[in-house]
Amino acid sequence: MKTNQPHLPSKAQRSEGVSRRDFMTTSAVVGAGLAVVPLSWASRADATAMVSRTAAIPKKRKLGLLEVSSQGLGCMSMVAGFYNPARPKADMVKLIRSAVDQGVTFFDTAEVYGPFTSEEYVGEALVPVRNKVVIASKFGFDFQDGRTTGRNGRPEYIKQAVEGSLKRLQTDHIDLYYLHRVDPNVPVEDVAGAVKELIQAGKVRHFGLSEAAPDTIRRAHAVQPLTALQSEYSLVERAVENEILATCEELGIGFVPWGPLHRAFLSGIFDENTRFTAPDRRASVPSFTPEALKANVALLAVIRDRAKQKGVTPAQFSLAWLQAQKPWIVPIPGTTNPQHLTENLGAEAVTFTPGELREIRTAIATIPLQGVRSPESVRKDQ
Repeated sequence: MKTNQPHLPSKAQRSEGVSRRDFMTTSAVVGAGLAVVPLSWASRADATAMVSRTAAIPKKRKLGLLEVSSQGLGCMSMVAGFYNPARPKADMVKLIRSAVDQGVTFFDTAEVYGPFTSEEYVGEALVPVRNKVVIASKFGFDFQDGRTTGRNGRPEYIKQAVEGSLKRLQTDHIDLYYLHRVDPNVPVEDVAGAVKELIQAGKVRHFGLSEAAPDTIRRAHAVQPLTALQSEYSLVERAVENEILATCEELGIGFVPWGPLHRAFLSGIFDENTRFTAPDRRASVPSFTPEALKANVALLAVIRDRAKQKGVTPAQFSLAWLQAQKPWIVPIPGTTNPQHLTENLGAEAVTFTPGELREIRTAIATIPLQGVRSPESVRKDQ
């Protein structure tokens, strides 16, 4: 039994679609992120189309009034404490700059990532192009000896936190500043008021919440209009389809799904025999228990089959499905791998007809998933 390492699907399983491993090992990168797709994946006629899908330049979307690339880059996994050991700073700076070269303008970080080191990576990488990109960061935790000690949404803390983030990001303003998690001891109106003052001072441009309930969203929005809500959303975790997305649409708030590939599950590199141990965060995630994986691979089989029909990878299919739900949804897949970055951006060229989207809904609706959030969970701040 393997631990901490992906247990790769069998050869028969990989034949169901273009796997992430196949994408990495058989694609040659040329030019600015252009991946040449081997003809063995499809006919010669199809191969030309598949090339464009692996090198698509992101279009623009609006989160409220904030224009960003249609896919962002999550910068959490670049640092230790989540899914892998910390990557060398120089490598991650290079990766972030490669994302800029490939058309990404939206970068997501937080003071808690590291803590603090993710902001440092993002800041160093984006200094040369600061006026061409959108940086999102988050606040909301206390720290002691490099560890979080609880939530903190007090206005006086927020004013201190933003100064630290500005310094680490090497900028004079943060484009989108989220409350990372709602502090139950501080009225969200007080948080919104504090961020409103930061906006008036020019230190923050836009306000966001993360994992907030509909009532909390409305209360905050009444004090300082929200630009975006960031919560978990993917083909696996779809709880936000109950009330949350409708609330965002009603109020004109953009939606930023974190975990759009469900911690790499939707990339197709795991199967029911994969096992995880600490410090990999998946070891404590309910949908990654042995029992849950055994049940949830049924969804992955559907995705592999549908991805094969379109000649794309499961990851590209899954990201494109999210983007097809609403024009104001902007996923932020994270990666530390240049090939994965290019692969993910290929989702931009994947399209669905209304009929295809209905078929996908019908196919996944009957699959009982284990370890996922209940629809009712969105009615409480997470």
